[in-house]
Amino acid sequence: MHNRIGFNRLGRKASHRRALRRNMVTSLFKHERIQTTKTKALEIRKTAEKMITRAKEDSVHNRRIIAKNISNKDVLNKLFTEIAPRFTERPGGYTRILKMGFRQGDAAEMVLLELVEKAESKVEKD
Repeated sequence: MHNRIGFNRLGRKASHRRALRRNMVTSLFKHERIQTTKTKALEIRKTAEKMITRAKEDSVHNRRIIAKNISNKDVLNKLFTEIAPRFTERPGGYTRILKMGFRQGDAAEMVLLELVEKAESKVEKD
């Protein structure tokens, strides 16, 4: 029977799934938006939301736990110093998924996964 499956296997082995999740989450935090398939976005969103919640409290323990999934130190620092402080008042729902249509080759549903709060643009007045 196919009962109580808590996640989508995405047609990959466990190690490949783990690497995919790490790379996609790193890209999401680096660029603050990524284009991917709907099923991947739903899986990535779970991990990203948990990481942002943990990053709201900047401690050595939390940094080490998140560093297991984000290998790039610049992105890790960006998460703790820029991204997480934007969401201090928000209890959850840090990402949004926008539908973009279907991919030409295989008709997979494509979406845009992005962070809800945008970075404040730095415009200098003369």
